[in-house]
Amino acid sequence: MNELMISGIKIEDLIYEVRGKQVMLASDVAKLYQVETKVLNQVVKRNLNRFPENFCFQLTLEEAQEVFSRSQFVTLNRSGNNRGNNIKYLPYVFTEHGVMMLSGLLKSDIAAKVNVAIIKAFVAMRKYIASNTLESRVSNIETKLIDHDHKFEIIFEKMDNEKVHHLFFDGQIYDAYSLLCDILNEARNSIILIDNYLDKSILDILAKIDKSVFIITRNIKEKDLEMYKKQYQNINIQCDPSFHDRFIIIDKKMLYHCGASFKDLGKKCFAITRMEDKEILNQLLDKIAKLENM
Repeated sequence: MNELMISGIKIEDLIYEVRGKQVMLASDVAKLYQVETKVLNQVVKRNLNRFPENFCFQLTLEEAQEVFSRSQFVTLNRSGNNRGNNIKYLPYVFTEHGVMMLSGLLKSDIAAKVNVAIIKAFVAMRKYIASNTLESRVSNIETKLIDHDHKFEIIFEKMDNEKVHHLFFDGQIYDAYSLLCDILNEARNSIILIDNYLDKSILDILAKIDKSVFIITRNIKEKDLEMYKKQYQNINIQCDPSFHDRFIIIDKKMLYHCGASFKDLGKKCFAITRMEDKEILNQLLDKIAKLENM
C-alpha cells in the first residue's frame, strides 16, 4: 500500500478514527517530517486561524487513552515512572487537511516530500474501511465516499503536473508567477483576489485577463490604480483590513491559499495550495458577499 514507514510501521497503521474523522497524532506526523513534536505545536499556535477543528484538534483524556490502546507505536508523553502509565500531555491530532496545511508552513524539505504519501495513506485507509462493508450493504453515502477517494487518488498521482499543491524556494520567481497566471487563466467568469499588499506587477497580469476581478486589499498605490482604470475596466477593489492570509477564488468554486503576498512570489520559500474544503470556501464567499454589498 504505502512504502513510507516509521520503525517498520506503515503510515496507514498510524491513522485513527476520532470523532468520526480520520486523524494522525502530531507526534507521528512530526516523526515523518523529521522534526520535534513541539515544532508542530508551535506552528499551530502561531497560525490558529489556519487550523480550524476540521484541520486539527486536541484529544480528550478518554480519546487519548483509546488511541494509545490501539497504537502500535509509542507516541504519547508519559510520566517518568510506570505507576498507572498516566498520560502526561493530551496530544493534538491532524486530519488530512491539517497535514496539507502543515507542509506549506513548515520550513522543512522533507515535509514537502512526504506530504503526498501521507495524504495517500488517508485515502487508502478510507477505501479499506469502506470496502469491508461493501459485501454486506453499501449505502449511498459510502458509494459517494469511494468515488470521492478515487478522484482524490487521481489528483495526487498527478501532483507534479496539477495545480493542487506547489512548494517554491528562494529565487523561483518565474515559476511562481507562471503558476499564478495559470491559476487565474482557469477562470471562466470571475476571480477574487485577497491580498493586503498588491502592486503594479499584479495589475500587469490582470490587464491580460478578460474576466471580472474583485480585489480585497488594504494597500495599493492610488496612482497605479488610477492609471490602470483609465484603460481597463475589469477590476473592482474593496479596502478591508480584516484579512491576513492570501487567497484566490476562481468562479466561486475553486479556492487557493498562498503563503506569500502575490507581489513577493518566488522571493522566499512558500507554498500555493488548492483547498478542497467547501465549508471554508463558502465561509469566505459569505464574508466577501457582505463586503461587496457595503
